Amino acid sequence: MATQSPTEPPPPVPPAPSSASASSAPTDTALRGPLRRLLLTSPPANVSMYLLWGALPGILLPLQVAELDSANKTGNLAVITTLGALAAMLTQPLAGALSDRTRSRYGRRGPWIVGGALIGGLALLGMAAANTLVQIGIAWVMVQIAYNFVQGPLTAIMPDRVPRAVRGTFSAVIGFSAMLGTMGGQIVATRFADRIDTGYVVFAGLALVMLALFVAFNPDRDNRGEPRRPVSIRELARSFWFDPRKHPDFGWAFLGRLLLNLGYFLITQYQLYLLQEYIGLGDDAIGFVPVLGMATLCATLVATAVGGPLSDRLGRRKVFVFAASVVLAVAMAVPWALPTKTGMVLYAAAAGLGYGLFATVDSALISEVLPAQEDFGKDLGVVNIAATLPQVLAPGLAGAVAVALGYSALFPVGIVLVLCGGLAVAPIKAVR
Repeated sequence: MATQSPTEPPPPVPPAPSSASASSAPTDTALRGPLRRLLLTSPPANVSMYLLWGALPGILLPLQVAELDSANKTGNLAVITTLGALAAMLTQPLAGALSDRTRSRYGRRGPWIVGGALIGGLALLGMAAANTLVQIGIAWVMVQIAYNFVQGPLTAIMPDRVPRAVRGTFSAVIGFSAMLGTMGGQIVATRFADRIDTGYVVFAGLALVMLALFVAFNPDRDNRGEPRRPVSIRELARSFWFDPRKHPDFGWAFLGRLLLNLGYFLITQYQLYLLQEYIGLGDDAIGFVPVLGMATLCATLVATAVGGPLSDRLGRRKVFVFAASVVLAVAMAVPWALPTKTGMVLYAAAAGLGYGLFATVDSALISEVLPAQEDFGKDLGVVNIAATLPQVLAPGLAGAVAVALGYSALFPVGIVLVLCGGLAVAPIKAVR
């Protein structure tokens, strides 16, 4: 797979063009050498990360919370996941800004990726040992902080190293890896339903190994000779802000990602409880999760196999976001009208197709509206708030809707949000 020893620095890869110069990027780029190796090694690294996000908040954490207080599981889970997502939201821009300013023998991103995976693994050991809700909450916040110090720099590698002409392909691969990891994590986690502590250890170890190998096979260049940028409280505070008046395309992309993810997470974060209460499966819900996961994965595979390369060939991104939002809306309408196991399977397949289309082009679209090349990590951290903030808002919003109107009301609310998310990218001018 590799064309040279992973300990040798690769030939220099030209930096990706900034938004200002994106139009001059080449229209055809051969996937060979370091670029091909990056494409081939990205899936295991991203899958290992998203296995965590599928297994932990989707299955293992709800089960662990329910074991301690089954009667109040919904409220307790909402509090813990909201605290964790809030920590993630605050961490990603900070992680991106710090990695932008990092000067080391191993480049800007690698030290944070490996170090975050190691600390995150230790935090998961804390989750495994926790036996009170307070301990779980503290450990979960630490997990979110550590792994978002991985995710921010890992996300920045694409605009760092990948030319614009092939970003659709990379976005499709990364998007499918995210869906494969998320759904696969839910499926695999059901096997640890009776051994939650073992599940935490397994997922932590896998992430550490895969991420360390990714950094080893894709070494960054030594950047100790580059000018050092200031690291101050004021500069770090800027990590959490961008001016939408100066960068309207970036603002619209942020809003589109925020709304679409909020609608999607409104359903997926409560999938286990929806199966138990809304569909009426009770304890049998755990065994049905893998069925939904497989339906989603099959549909996602089709969407990513077609969407990313076709987006590169057509030179268009927004139409895929429009299509994704419509397909997601249709998917959510099915179990709303048909609250059965069949309805949930149809939802899972259609949602996999819709979110897969979105994921194939979302990273590429975002990479083409970033305001400044020297701040790729920081800006990606800011826009990634649009993926983590919905996790903060979704539990509280879903809980309020479910308590006030019942679980069935989650679906029409989700439909409105995903459709608005698709429409939000329409004003973007820099991307077709």
